[in-house]
Amino acid sequence: MLMHLSGSGNLSRSDICYTSGRFDATNFAMETKADEYDAIVAIGGDGTVNEVITGMMRGGVDLPLAIYTSGTVNDFATINELPNNASDFARMLSNPAYVTADCGKANDDYFLNVVAAGLLTDIAYKANNDVKTLIGPAAYWLSAIKDLPSLNRSFPVKITANGQTYEEDIIMFMISNTKSVGGFRGLMSKADITDGVLDMLVIKKMDPIDVVPLLGSLVIGEHINNDNVIYLQSDDIKIESGEHVVLDIDGEEGSSLPAQISCIKQAIKLIVPSKEEPL
Repeated sequence: MLMHLSGSGNLSRSDICYTSGRFDATNFAMETKADEYDAIVAIGGDGTVNEVITGMMRGGVDLPLAIYTSGTVNDFATINELPNNASDFARMLSNPAYVTADCGKANDDYFLNVVAAGLLTDIAYKANNDVKTLIGPAAYWLSAIKDLPSLNRSFPVKITANGQTYEEDIIMFMISNTKSVGGFRGLMSKADITDGVLDMLVIKKMDPIDVVPLLGSLVIGEHINNDNVIYLQSDDIKIESGEHVVLDIDGEEGSSLPAQISCIKQAIKLIVPSKEEPL
């Protein structure tokens, strides 16, 4: 939805763009004329928000963005405490505050929350849409159970970041702009959407006996110190592999490795709830 506000801050016009297929939201956002509107509203889950972000970045659309969560899982909105009901959302729009957030880029794709590959990371786009609508986030865990027998499935990677190179057989990696991924709110414990760097979590190939201790450390937030984990922060990360590895980008199937992943600092002006009461 595209909004135009009057000088008093009241909504004087809104244009609603309905999506019927993938990339519709990207095209709508990319073609938006910034001089005709005051803000863009993205209504949906992580995938919809990603399309809007992509359109804004590709089209150079410099408008504030408001996110209204209505998808199955919306990590970015949840961790940043964005409203999830209509009344609170309307209150935010009438008395907005702003945060200038970083945006990630993986090859030619943009992401606001996460890019990942490996075990469990393709659940978001493999889980049946009807099931996701019916039972919500539980659909992701039902799909995850099917993937657990593949725990020993690994792939080789070469990761270059901060002048260092890591060559490992791994079962998964995630690169995130925020603390929450897949509903785990503290998975990227050092992440901040305004710090100009991305956080990367890599889980190495391990013996099954080491899985339980790793899960335990995830629960208490000590996983970044686990011997089977690599955790780093960087504004530029290169990942290569000798195998065909498909990326998950904000819950949607993306391109494949190799990937050059960078952080675009202060790329998106987000509308967030104001801490102050309106006059």
